[in-house]
Amino acid sequence: MVRFPLCLSFLLSATLVLAQPTPKIKSANTLRSVSKSTASLTSLIPLDPDVKVGKLPNGLTYYIRKNTEPKNRAELRLVIRAGSVLENDNQQGLAHFMEHMEFNGTTNFPKNELVNFLQSAGVRFGADLNAYTGFDETVYQLPVPTDSADVFNKAFQILEDWAHNATIDPAEVDKERGVILEERRLGRGAGQRMRDKYFPALLNDSQYAKRLPIGTEQVLTTFKPETLRQFYKDWYRPDLMAVIAVGDFDMKQVEGIIREKFGRISAVKSEKPRTEYEIPAHKDTKVVIVTDPEQPNTVVQVIYKRPEIKEKTLNDLRESIKRGLFNTMIGNRIQELTQRADPPFLGGYSNYSDFLGNLDAFTSIAVAKEGNVEKAIRAVLDENARVKQFGFTTTELARAKQEFMTNVEQAYSERDKTRSVNYVNEYVQNFTDKAPYTSIGFYYNFLKKEQDGIKLAEVNALVDQFIHNDNRAVIVMAPEKEKDKLPTVAQILSYVDNAGKGLTAYEDKTLNSPLLAKIPTGSPVVSEKQIKDIGVTEWTLKNGVHVVLKPTTFKNDQILFSANSFGGTSLYNLTDFMSARFASTLTSMGGTGEYNQIQLGKFLSGKQVSVSPYIGELSEGISGSAAPKDLETALQLLYSYFTQPREDADVVKGFLSNQRSSLQNQINTPTPAKVFQDTVTVTLGNNNPRRQPLKPEDLDKIDLDRALKIYKERFANAGDFTFYFVGNFKEDQLKPLIEKYLGGLPATEKAEKFTDLGIRAPKGQISKTVYKGLDPKSSVQLIYSGDLIWSPETATQLDALSEVLEIKLIEKLREEESGVYGVGASAAYAKYPVPRYTFRINFGCAPENVEKLIAKTQELINDLKQKGALPADIAKFKAETRRETELQLKDNQFWLGYLQNQYYNGDAPDEVLHESEQLSKVTVESTKEAANQYFGANLIRLVLMPEKKQ
Repeated sequence: MVRFPLCLSFLLSATLVLAQPTPKIKSANTLRSVSKSTASLTSLIPLDPDVKVGKLPNGLTYYIRKNTEPKNRAELRLVIRAGSVLENDNQQGLAHFMEHMEFNGTTNFPKNELVNFLQSAGVRFGADLNAYTGFDETVYQLPVPTDSADVFNKAFQILEDWAHNATIDPAEVDKERGVILEERRLGRGAGQRMRDKYFPALLNDSQYAKRLPIGTEQVLTTFKPETLRQFYKDWYRPDLMAVIAVGDFDMKQVEGIIREKFGRISAVKSEKPRTEYEIPAHKDTKVVIVTDPEQPNTVVQVIYKRPEIKEKTLNDLRESIKRGLFNTMIGNRIQELTQRADPPFLGGYSNYSDFLGNLDAFTSIAVAKEGNVEKAIRAVLDENARVKQFGFTTTELARAKQEFMTNVEQAYSERDKTRSVNYVNEYVQNFTDKAPYTSIGFYYNFLKKEQDGIKLAEVNALVDQFIHNDNRAVIVMAPEKEKDKLPTVAQILSYVDNAGKGLTAYEDKTLNSPLLAKIPTGSPVVSEKQIKDIGVTEWTLKNGVHVVLKPTTFKNDQILFSANSFGGTSLYNLTDFMSARFASTLTSMGGTGEYNQIQLGKFLSGKQVSVSPYIGELSEGISGSAAPKDLETALQLLYSYFTQPREDADVVKGFLSNQRSSLQNQINTPTPAKVFQDTVTVTLGNNNPRRQPLKPEDLDKIDLDRALKIYKERFANAGDFTFYFVGNFKEDQLKPLIEKYLGGLPATEKAEKFTDLGIRAPKGQISKTVYKGLDPKSSVQLIYSGDLIWSPETATQLDALSEVLEIKLIEKLREEESGVYGVGASAAYAKYPVPRYTFRINFGCAPENVEKLIAKTQELINDLKQKGALPADIAKFKAETRRETELQLKDNQFWLGYLQNQYYNGDAPDEVLHESEQLSKVTVESTKEAANQYFGANLIRLVLMPEKKQ
């Protein structure tokens, strides 16, 4: 897998950027007290003492940490401080190719035995077992169980084999060429074509601009295995390696294993120098305007590059807090611009972050509305300039500090519940980029000591460091059709240089009122039922509200909740459909009670509260979360969304204006992926009017008053809702809050049902081919569908069928045929409106291989129908399912979704405890029966092919 740094991912995506990332928070580590006489700010950032770091005589570094979340699991990593930037001209793409070859044969795990072994232990290929290659590093990821000594020991053998025992069999190399060329094919498109044009300027013709990890087709198809072996020999060596182990194990034992296995790797005597490449600075502003026939919108990016800030001292840590506060405040301001009656852009963003190589960058991005580049970029840059001229306000800084502190407090409170995967990424960064890893205890105490002393003037001053006229790049990406309307390079420079004329200071409008003017008169719990084997309690309140509770200790600072009721948009005719479809979205945009959306966001700043109403096709409901200390606020907000929805015509006008513009862009420049997905949706929906692609004129059918009325109708009767709470609470402490707020909701005894709209996938054999796209790449979806008998056994058999087929598809289409990079087989099933299933097989490939790979897929299906699955594949499915369930049973999110589904479907709440019973029914014969039943006569074949050349 190829990975780009986060900042470059934004640049490559060219999609709508609508949300500001939160400041980077240190991962939660173990508490360490800080003495009153905290070291001076010139002191080095203390490293977390709970991490055992060592170096072997051969130069290999290791990091070991004991962590019991999750129990009986470990996260292992092999990190190579070598990526594509170190490739020679004749090795372009071989860092990534080498990553692939590690899964195709090592001394102790020939051919595909490594994957087979791990699958048998319940480790899934791709989802769990994986790797990625970047410009500067290659990282192998191996999550493993620790309750099997054999599996755990062999996991370290796998890491050692990756380090120096790859066989690089020429036959396997030739087979893997096709897989990597297919991965490369998947990456082709408008984003890739435009990137190839602007990367040399953005990266100033540096080595990074010439060494994209995916490589060149010419090298990938012609290189000799000896060239790959040379790369492996040069760069896979102990002094450039780190082994990371975090998990539920004995640290001394793990250190002994690492020393034994990796200590026998010989040090390289005359190693090749590991060049640290840089991206040279430039005095001028690089402006690149690129267009493409498949680019749907116009995106402008202004990137102010500057030397990377390396955090070493406590003062560096304090400076990083200032940057986080700056990012939060500028992000909030730009987000507010989208909540006007006439937003200046479809999306905007300004943020300081790391960039690539030796650089950081302050980046401003705007997605132009109706192609208006000047209006979009001026709007974003004017906000930057407003900070430069007037600064932030004291109230903005106070909220940002509160928000930052709340995030760190939450991480601190979860310090004993932090998952191992969160730790390993810190240690990877330490090894590859010398980023310090400190304990959350130290960071929390440091923040408490230092943040209050950060003055507004200090944060305001950062804008002068971030925004400058040198080492700057402006990238404009636009549809080919808009080429003649685009501004010139000189005009773009004038927009950038002349931003900030005629500005006034930002006015921070807040509201200081209670969410609820009057506390509701509640009603008591009148009945209670316990389901002790799963730790669940059911309450019924006097007003008819049903509540399902599962207190847990999986997280210290988390309570998740949801609610649902039958009904949804299915109860409204086509005349009202658009108003109903957007009812919850438009109502939420109004805020609630006295608060508009912006004021509500400011009111909730620093609180861990999220509440979102929704209206689906068959149901409506609420989803939300809160820290225990903020639960009453969350329940007040929930009550408010039920009882005092708010209409804001200006915000809705702006939202619909942006939606129209975005939809029109999709029509003006229909991308292959969008056209194909629309075809899939319309076909599966049997051309029903409610399954048509959204068009600009559809938005004209929305009546805001009608939408608000529909919203009120859907949430008028709380007695028809069931509410679910999962997380860290005590029932006796929660009860008075539930009785007050949920017991105070308006309710009647009327129970609603949805309307069956009769939307079903069409019967029989259907084949459609869509010809769209310039690149020689195809996409295939094969979809079986039909009725089913709803039962736990049916669900398990469908899950088993999808897993055993996917295993075989990977073996056949990827490993044997080298025809795909990835292939998926998945079963979806639902009880409502009637029990139905869809079984979907999808992959991307070369156009010339479509028919061959579909035929191979059908051969595998026919084989399952005739013989059933192999016992070994069934065993893999069972092992993976058991291992996954072990983790899910300790996860709040799983329990919330599970309980909601069980009650919604009228199924037994304790069904999860009988999984072993259902798994025992999965046999060779049962998979044969399932294949014959579910791979039936209803087959929809959908293929995307490139446009036919005229």
